[in-house]
Amino acid sequence: MKRRLVLLGPPGSGKGTQGELLAARLGIPTISTGALFRDQMARGTALGVEAQTYIAQGHLVPDRVTNAMVANRLTQADAARGFILDGYPRNVPQVAVLDGILDQAGTPIEAALEMRLDEDLIVSRLLKRAEIEGRADDTEPVIRARLEVYHSQTEPIIDVYRSRGLLVSVDSLGTIEEVSEAVMRALGLEQLDNQ
Repeated sequence: MKRRLVLLGPPGSGKGTQGELLAARLGIPTISTGALFRDQMARGTALGVEAQTYIAQGHLVPDRVTNAMVANRLTQADAARGFILDGYPRNVPQVAVLDGILDQAGTPIEAALEMRLDEDLIVSRLLKRAEIEGRADDTEPVIRARLEVYHSQTEPIIDVYRSRGLLVSVDSLGTIEEVSEAVMRALGLEQLDNQ
């Protein structure tokens, strides 16, 4: 059973929702870089303080800081049985760092789950979410800029995992339940639903 997974997909593709559902079914944690940043900042750790200085200026947290947070999180007891990485790796250099971390532990990634969705659907989905959640800064130009960053920095990771035979792609159009079922089938985990 696949228990060490990377979630890939543009913002608004549903990977956060599906990652949480999958983690609950498998009994493993979802490790999200956003949650890591918030936790470290709330606890006032050295890495959290450093991350806060970049976030406050509207910059991406440097790979060096993100890599250190993820490496630390993967050593925690609840990740020993497996984990789902959401938002990491964000670029090809981070893939190499993650490989090094997991090679040392003898626990390589078993699958990379790509959530696919048409870009115009993503934009409308994120605009609707922004309206519901009162996110005034999530305008169409901002969303499209985030998608461009995804295409240039993160999308190349898909080819890395495809070349390793680890990529599993799922169309994330449909209800949460329909997509969840497609995810389980794609990962060969549908037997969990029958237990």
